Amino acid sequence: MPKVSTYDITGVQTGAMELNDSVFGVDVNEAVMRQAVLRQLANERLGTHSTKTRGLVHGGGRKPWKQKGTGRARCGSIRSPLWVGGGTVFGPHPRDYAQKMPRKARRLAVKSALSDKVNTGELFVLNELKLEAAKTKEIVNIVNNFKFADEKVLFITDGDDIMTRCTRNIKGVKSVSAEGMNIFDLLHYTKLFVTKSAVAKIEEVLA
Repeated sequence: MPKVSTYDITGVQTGAMELNDSVFGVDVNEAVMRQAVLRQLANERLGTHSTKTRGLVHGGGRKPWKQKGTGRARCGSIRSPLWVGGGTVFGPHPRDYAQKMPRKARRLAVKSALSDKVNTGELFVLNELKLEAAKTKEIVNIVNNFKFADEKVLFITDGDDIMTRCTRNIKGVKSVSAEGMNIFDLLHYTKLFVTKSAVAKIEEVLA
């Protein structure tokens, strides 16, 4: 079973903790992680882009000039794609970009990301995360205590709304609940802080 050190919010090591091998000790599957990231990004696309074809552009119901005898090229409508203000050929239309992925594969991707953080020493378990006040400065102090001011830091808690409010104004720092954890955040942020209570929830769901 993987074993990691535990810390308090001052950055002092307080002990060690064994993690569930089926969650934090799986073989890293990069292909599944890539597929999960692409799925998440694709599902976030709105797909509301739209263009008008020549049949949707207003006007152009009358033939501009007669077919022959004017010396000009023949033309049937001023809304032809060849004209300025005309329709668009093969333009984008509203569509759904959502991708499907089996639940087991999605969970494997998250397990792989967590296991990779453990293997690279980028996962830090905090005994608890109690703030003296709901202030951004409290989070800045925690990050500075670990000397991660220049890193991208992700906090995973057991659902503390105060953490979300305290981290949303700090560039490169984010806080999510154990239920809201996703593959993109796990890979995007280089340092991962997880509370003991959040570890228990993660192991309960993914084990």
